[in-house]
Amino acid sequence: MLKITILQRILSGGMVAIVRADSAEAALALAEACISGGITALEVAFTTPDTLDVLKTLRQRHGADVLLGAGTVLDPETARMAILAGAQFIISPSVNVETIRMCNRYQVPAMPGAMTPTEIVTALEAGADIVKIFPGDSFSPSYIKALRAPLPHAPLMPTGGVTLENMEEWFRYGSVAVGIGSSLTGPAQTGDYAAVTVKARAFVHRMKEIKADIKDSA
Repeated sequence: MLKITILQRILSGGMVAIVRADSAEAALALAEACISGGITALEVAFTTPDTLDVLKTLRQRHGADVLLGAGTVLDPETARMAILAGAQFIISPSVNVETIRMCNRYQVPAMPGAMTPTEIVTALEAGADIVKIFPGDSFSPSYIKALRAPLPHAPLMPTGGVTLENMEEWFRYGSVAVGIGSSLTGPAQTGDYAAVTVKARAFVHRMKEIKADIKDSA
C-alpha cells in the first residue's frame, strides 16, 4: 500500500487505537474488540510481549481491511522488524532521527512523539509525516491551538487524555487525528472485551459527528 494511501486512511478515520496488553493473546483479543467496533487503524505497542507475532497474526486475519502500526518504537532496528512483520506505520514516544529515516527508506509513515515546538520542528525536519503530541493527558486541547499558532503547517496527533467527551476539542483546535488509549481499552483490563467493542462503536459514531460538524462550520 502506498504511503500516501496509508496517511489518507489515517486522516479519514481520524483515530488510532492503542493496543497494549500483558500477553499476545490479550493483545489479539483487544485488537479484535476494537476492529469489531469499527476502528480500522491500530497501534500495537512494543511493550506487549511477542509484538511481532501479534502484528503478523492480525495482518493474516484482516489483510488490507485494517491499518496496522507498531508503537513504542525506540530505534531503527525495531522499526525495520515491525515493518517486515506487517506494520504500515511506526509510532514512537520520542524523536529518533534514524528511526524516521528508516521509515522513509521503506516509505512507511513515521509518527514520532514530541511535546515542545523544538521537538516538533526537529521531527518535521527529519521527515516525520505526523507528529504525535505526547503525553496528551499532561495538557488540555488548547495546547494544540497554542502550538499551531507558530506551526500551522504541523500535522499533530495528540495521544493520551483523549476521551469521547473532549475529542471534538482536540480537532477544533487543529489536530489531524488522535491516538486513543485507556478511555477506549480500559475494560480490557478486566477481560471485558465486549465493553471495548461498545466503546469503539461510540468513538466511531462520535468521530463521524465531529467530522460533519467541522465540515459544516468550515
